[in-house]
Amino acid sequence: MCQHLESVKPIAPNGSGCEECLKMGDVWVHLRLCMGCGHVGCCDSSKNKHATKHFRKTHHPVVRSLEPGEEWGYCYLDDEMVESLPL
Repeated sequence: MCQHLESVKPIAPNGSGCEECLKMGDVWVHLRLCMGCGHVGCCDSSKNKHATKHFRKTHHPVVRSLEPGEEWGYCYLDDEMVESLPL
């Protein structure tokens, strides 16, 4: 397991939807939570891909799914997934 996933601490989401899509009045497919700062962004299946854009801007490596019933996480830097991350 990558060191980034091992060092993740629980964090509260900054909102209940993709922050950028809400500002734009746009829609998303699934939500991802940045485990570095709490940013909520849309997934790469969404047309705007704000979670990945947030990673490229901030270099915060780990996101977690914010979909109901999902706990998996992903590290962009190491391209590695984990089944469960704290929220």
